[in-house]
Formats: sequence, C-alpha cells, structure tokens
Amino acid sequence: MLGLFSYPKRHLKKLVKDGEYVEALEFGKSLAKKFFDDSDYMFMMGSIYFILDDAKKAIVYFDKSLAIKNDDVETLTLKTNAHILLQQKDEAIDCCKKIIVLAPENYEAHGLLEKLESV
Repeated sequence: MLGLFSYPKRHLKKLVKDGEYVEALEFGKSLAKKFFDDSDYMFMMGSIYFILDDAKKAIVYFDKSLAIKNDDVETLTLKTNAHILLQQKDEAIDCCKKIIVLAPENYEAHGLLEKLESV
C-alpha cells in the first residue's frame, strides 16, 4: 500500500491500463491539488474524461496540460479528436496545424487537416 501513496500517478496509470476508468477518475480527482502543475497528470485526466465520453471536460484538462507543456503532440492529437466529437471544426483545424508545426512528418494530422478544411 505504500506504493499507492509514494507513486500516485503510477497507481492512476495502472487503473487506466486495467480499464478501471470510473475509479481512475475518482482517484485522479483526489490528486488535483498535488499535481495542479503537472502536464502528465493533466493529460491522464483528460484522457480518462475522453474515454468516458466527456469530450468537453477532456478539453479542459488537455488545455491545462498544453499550458504547462505546449509541444506535446499526443495531447494535441487527443484534443483534436475531442473537438471533432463536439463538432468544433475550427478548433480541430487549429490543433492539426499546431501538430504539423511540431511534427511536420505527422501524416495523420496532414490528412485530417485536409479532410476538415474540405468539409
């Protein structure tokens, strides 16, 4: 049980890996004060909300993660998908453009941007 308190993010990742999303969400919420400035924590929480079909809440956490570490392509990719789910085309296009600046070889972002701009 000591590991749970010594490495709370590791426990959070394990809950997610095990598919215990609701439990992960509750546990994650209990860590908010300790990890308010941790981009990895914010990414994990956003991912949990995304998995639980709360794209709006996921974007809040992805934005917090990107405010701390603004060059994370994985976070931008999930944020793009959340915007698409919410039918927020312009925001999704903006995310794709940011991904392409950070990772010009990201063909998925190029293809998605082309598709979004043609609709």
